[in-house]
Amino acid sequence: MASESSKGQKPKSAEMIFAQFQSLRNEQRGLANRIAEYEMDLKEHRTVIDTLKTVDDERKCFRLIGGVLCESTVKGVLPQLTDSKEQLEKLIGMVTEQLTKKGQEINKFKEEHNIKIGTPAAAGNASATEESETKPEDSQQSRNVLVVNN
Repeated sequence: MASESSKGQKPKSAEMIFAQFQSLRNEQRGLANRIAEYEMDLKEHRTVIDTLKTVDDERKCFRLIGGVLCESTVKGVLPQLTDSKEQLEKLIGMVTEQLTKKGQEINKFKEEHNIKIGTPAAAGNASATEESETKPEDSQQSRNVLVVNN
């Protein structure tokens, strides 16, 4: 009975490791997506700032703040946009730092649990290799396999 319980725990342990690894990767993807969104916002800010620098300071302009369109002048909006751009740059730096730390955490987790990511052929999966030989269109697609060695 002890051997049955240990067999039952081993796959569960591997499943837990896999779930934790997937969770770390999802967090990393989330950080990367946030950086991409912030960079798009930063690009928009730069474009608007460059455009507003070429017009008269007293010209009427509108700014969307939290879904509300506010009327102002270029003189009033330009400093706000510049501050907002600087804050976005700082935020991108902070999230990039978090992304780097998350990557290091994932690499450490992979080393601790002996996780290797590769193609099915590299993992020694013969059936996947046979399938790729019979279906050439599938062999062109990149498929990764997560291997946990306990």
